[in-house]
Amino acid sequence: MAVPMERLNEETGIELPDDLQPGHQAILTGPAQTLLVDLHRRFEPRRQALLAGRAQLQARWDAGELPDFRADTRAVRETGWTVAPIPAALQDRRVEITGPVDRKMVINALNSGANVFMADFEDSTAPVWNNLLDGQMNLRDAVAGTITFRSDDGREYRLNGATAVLMVRPRGWHLPENHVRVDGEPMSGALFDLALFAFHNARALAAKNLGPFFYLPKLQSMEEAALWNDVMDYVERALGVAIGTFKATVLIETLPAAFQMEEILHALRRRAVGLNCGRWDYIFSWLKTLRAHAGHVLPDRGQVAMTVPFLRNYSQYLVEVCHRRGAFAMGGMAAQIPIRGDDPANDAALAKVRADKLREVTDGHDGTWVAHPALVPVAREVFDAHMPTPNQVHVAREGVQITRDALLAPCGGTITQAGFDNNVEVALRYVAAWLEGQGCVPIHHLMEDAATAEIARTQLWQWLHHEDALTFDDGAPITLARFEQSLAAHTHALATSTYPGAAKAEAAARLLGELVRADTLADFLTLPAYPQLH
Repeated sequence: MAVPMERLNEETGIELPDDLQPGHQAILTGPAQTLLVDLHRRFEPRRQALLAGRAQLQARWDAGELPDFRADTRAVRETGWTVAPIPAALQDRRVEITGPVDRKMVINALNSGANVFMADFEDSTAPVWNNLLDGQMNLRDAVAGTITFRSDDGREYRLNGATAVLMVRPRGWHLPENHVRVDGEPMSGALFDLALFAFHNARALAAKNLGPFFYLPKLQSMEEAALWNDVMDYVERALGVAIGTFKATVLIETLPAAFQMEEILHALRRRAVGLNCGRWDYIFSWLKTLRAHAGHVLPDRGQVAMTVPFLRNYSQYLVEVCHRRGAFAMGGMAAQIPIRGDDPANDAALAKVRADKLREVTDGHDGTWVAHPALVPVAREVFDAHMPTPNQVHVAREGVQITRDALLAPCGGTITQAGFDNNVEVALRYVAAWLEGQGCVPIHHLMEDAATAEIARTQLWQWLHHEDALTFDDGAPITLARFEQSLAAHTHALATSTYPGAAKAEAAARLLGELVRADTLADFLTLPAYPQLH
């Protein structure tokens, strides 16, 4: 990624873009830069070793092995222990709203009536330099209670007296931050996001017993959780707050992590407050991990609901593990966007949301996610009716016995031409919008982010690379020519539309085409797309 850099700061060893805006200079102060440098030098070798370990495991799975529970950590699973007590501010998390860190979104989400707002530097924020630093400014101002926003039509937004509890999701371990180099190397996006938020807000939040609280994404192992624990220990010491002040909820959104839920909680037991069913990324990871196994091809995305066996088993296992270990089991995202007007389709969409939230609360989940403020009261109504206590951590899920095969159970269903085309459209439109700097995009009344676009992209790759064994439900063959035809049609439609990403339609089509045609499935679409951002 070609980023204009200023001359190396010989004293600190850090390089930054040479055009920092005045507001951004207040985020990247000298002491903040020193913290970034220290974190990079101390933890980057471990991060790189863990990423290499991911690749080695994937090579074994590609060669025919299947993921399984670890024999070397059996004692962790079979001995009695619990996580540390959960702070009062997080005792009731029945409805959580998530979204990017732009200024208006931060205000609306904190005012939404949800219990928690997860401010997302990851899947719903494109890592454009200004997005990241503006986001840090927005969260700093939100913590201070001074954040305001004036829209083009003159409307003013400010915080209500009572707001949601703030949690922050930094980027995953796999993503670099190419705008910041230490000793000539790009630093970790995860370290950059967490460190800057903590530097500017940890003391203020700790003084109010409000954290800082974090969501940790894309973990694949207990060793990756232990790295986060050590990073937080180091930052707490550097900022002079008590060890264990930082609290974390881990998204179980990779298939390897599903086999290490207890180990991940154990590695973070001093600061873990829960696990979350990151359902969309989990489906993506399930596909990616099992990409070489023809018996684990999934049908149309719309047919892969949380009631299919491998997802149902995963969510029930998560509840059982969390409650046995004293942690909260958080449910998954409702991605629906309410449809305006008296539209029967809106009633149908809300009915799906209610049914999904009813499944979660009756299974024992302690809270759930929504993507749109209008869904907050819908989810709250269901949880209020079936969870009169602040949480359900006291309810044991006895009798849940999950085996390796239960987490890998194949999913029935069909591959349709409409589902194929929808995957092309969603992946194309999301990548195009991402290249323009948008991290979440409404498409057909669903809020699509990197996770859902990854499912679409990965399914296309898998269907085409197992084409000899697959056909559409109408008997037509699944071929590369069929993909090229669909991609060309959707590229033209996007380029001539007013949708987000229209100007990047051709660039997105080139990238998507390369990813789908490639002999090896790329780990993340955001990695090859990142060099095209600024």
